[in-house]
This record gives sequence, structure tokens and C-alpha cells, in this order.
Amino acid sequence: MNQPAAPAGSHQGGLPYALGAYAIWGFVPLFFKLVSSVPPVEVLAQRIVWSLPLCFLIMAFRRQIGEYLTALRDWRVLRMLLASSILIALNWLVYIHAVFTDHVLAASLGYYLNPLVNVMLGMIFLGERLSRLQALAVVIAGVGVAILLAGALDTLWISLTLAFSFGTYGLIRKIVPVGSLPGLAIETTLLLPLSLAAAGYYIWLDDGRGFGSGAEISWLLAAAGVVTAIPLLLFATAARRMSYAALGFVQYLAPSIAFLLSLFVFDEPLKSAQLVCFLLIWASIAVFSFDMWRKMRAERMMPAA
Repeated sequence: MNQPAAPAGSHQGGLPYALGAYAIWGFVPLFFKLVSSVPPVEVLAQRIVWSLPLCFLIMAFRRQIGEYLTALRDWRVLRMLLASSILIALNWLVYIHAVFTDHVLAASLGYYLNPLVNVMLGMIFLGERLSRLQALAVVIAGVGVAILLAGALDTLWISLTLAFSFGTYGLIRKIVPVGSLPGLAIETTLLLPLSLAAAGYYIWLDDGRGFGSGAEISWLLAAAGVVTAIPLLLFATAARRMSYAALGFVQYLAPSIAFLLSLFVFDEPLKSAQLVCFLLIWASIAVFSFDMWRKMRAERMMPAA
């Protein structure tokens, strides 16, 4: 996200917001299971339609409407946000499909891979150099993915699509000059025409499963906007109050919760290839996190020196 660096010593101030955001993202499969009778495309459309009004309410409260309008008049910003809106819509659709088809394990693996994908994209597109430990972490993760190619190919596309779509989305949002919430509002604005068309089509179809078929399912689909906007607001607040590197340690909370839900709540089978891959991914995360911690420690000691 396009957020300024937090001031020194502010890590604790942002931590509750970060924990809240990633906890919601971790438990969100429980919400989507409640609407699993609805076609995934309709869930995505309703999610976009209902999140936009909430974004406007929050922007009005935070006095960010002006930033939203300014960005709308900038064609370069709009082109970049059009690309990011397509990526985030793809990410949301694949995630909803994964939950509906009992592949939460594959989804959690995708978000475990995401930080390592970010490192690779930064190296390719931003000219960032990998440290030796980061390179080792990427190699270990690559071995894990190769094992999935051999033993769990049917769900590998879910993991890789989620990792690379969100990684590329984050890369665009990192370089586009607009804040998190106004950027999300513009993305949903750009997606709104297609979303309204899709939502209208399913209402017209009237197959008894989606919005309008009953009060409970209609309220749940409307609540998808809250589920979308609230964790993003918490994330934006956390990113302003703590360093992005520190935030990186907390991000593993969401896929860890999803991993546990898939095993102990949704009773998904854990294939041997998936288990080995997860073990390698966790090892690569340990190496990656140690390297981040080492750099953060060096940065804290530098002013004192």
C-alpha cells in the first residue's frame, strides 16, 4: 500500500490495527461459507457494489473525498488503478471460488507465497537487490511449489493466481500516487458498471439463490461490503503507525488462521505434497523473516551509532 513510513517507536501504536485487519482476513472464509449457495460472480459483484458506499462514508469521515476526486482527474493514475482493479477483482473471485470449492488450504498457501512474490517482483520491476538470505528463501519456496507441481497440480493454479495477482496489485499500488482508501474507492468505482450489470443479471435470473431471494442472504451479501472495507481501513491505519517491514511479520496471521480453519473446521484433506510444500514455505518464511528482523535491528541501531 502507498503509505508513508511510520515514525520511529510507533510500532506498538499500529499493532492492534494490524492484528484486527489480518484476523478478519483470516476468518473471512467463515463468512463466505455462509453465502456458498450464491454464484461466485454474483458474490463478487455484490461485494464491489456494497463496498463503495462504505468507502465514501469512511472517506468523508477522514476528509479524503478531495484526494479521490483529484485522482479521478489524473489519467495516468486512472490507467494504473484500472489495472489494479482488474487484478484485485481476479484475486477476490479466485479466493471466493477457492472457499466455495473447499480449497481454503490452496488459498492460504497463496498468501503464504505472496511476500516472496513481492520480493521477486521488486527485484524484476523496481531494481531491488535480493540479499543472500532472501534469495535462499525464494529458492526454498520454489522447491515447495515444484513439489506441488508433482503432487497437487489441481489446486496449484489457485495458490499461484492469488499470490501473483495480489503481488502485482501491491506493486501497482506501491507506485501509484494515491492513498489506500481513495485508491480502493476509485478501483470499486471503475468496477461498478460491470458489477451492477452482473448483480442485475442475477436478480433478473431469479434462481432463488442470490440477492433478493430472501432477507438473510440479501443482508449477508450487503455485509460483504463491510467485510471488504473494514479490514482495509484497519490495514491503512496500521501502515501509517508502524513500519512496513514490521507489518510484514503480522501478515502471516491471515493465512495461518485460514490454514487452521481448512483443517479443523472445513475438514479439508491435507495431501502429502501439500504438507511438504507448506513445511518448505514455512522454512522460507522463517529465513525471510529473520532477514527482515536483522535489517530492522540494524536500522534501529544506526541512529544511535
